[in-house]
Amino acid sequence: MNVAVTLPEIIIRLLLSVITASVIGFDREHKNRPAGIKTHVLVCVGACIIALIQKKIGFDALQIALAKPRLAGVVRADEARLIAQVVSGIGFLGAGTILVQHRTILGLTTAASLWAVAGVGLAFGMGDYSIGIAGSIVVIVVLVFSKKLINIHPMKKLEIEYKHKVETKEFINDYFTKQGITVVNVDFKVRQAMNNIVYVNIYDIEMPRSIDYASVIEDLSMNKNVVEVQLVSI
Repeated sequence: MNVAVTLPEIIIRLLLSVITASVIGFDREHKNRPAGIKTHVLVCVGACIIALIQKKIGFDALQIALAKPRLAGVVRADEARLIAQVVSGIGFLGAGTILVQHRTILGLTTAASLWAVAGVGLAFGMGDYSIGIAGSIVVIVVLVFSKKLINIHPMKKLEIEYKHKVETKEFINDYFTKQGITVVNVDFKVRQAMNNIVYVNIYDIEMPRSIDYASVIEDLSMNKNVVEVQLVSI
């Protein structure tokens, strides 16, 4: 039976939303992502408040129907209506965290985490503590421990522009060999720049987990013949 949510119950649900969203947001902020603790907390708490309002609407509709049976067929409350708006509306906020830099897409995980904390907030707001707590644990595990639990060597495209073909190509190949970087495929292009010939190699590479992409780009760019190095989206 639908019952009124008391003030202590409201406070508990809001506090749970704040605590779980803070943990999830900390991971995003620690990794310098677009949305951090405050954004995740506000999204989760906002979803929780909307769910609490939906519960209140449902309770009020039930009370009116009990007090005035003749209106029972007229006064209705759909418990999924406001929740559905949260699920669809949070996508606009998530889209704002997705960035495209140098043809590389960033922020997809943060957008997904915002969508997930909205679901957690809805669960707490509706009083489904087991779903909210279990969902929070799963989100935290995925964000914090997924790279440690799942060993994946993602393939990346590395575009290198350079001069002096033979000398620089030998340097690049030697560097990849020393770092344990596997070249899966490579495309070659040649273009004219300021009356000079510039060679462009686009490498499909697989890197060991111990190596950082930023370090590879910095190391390669230190060579005097390398004009530009950048990661490109596949």
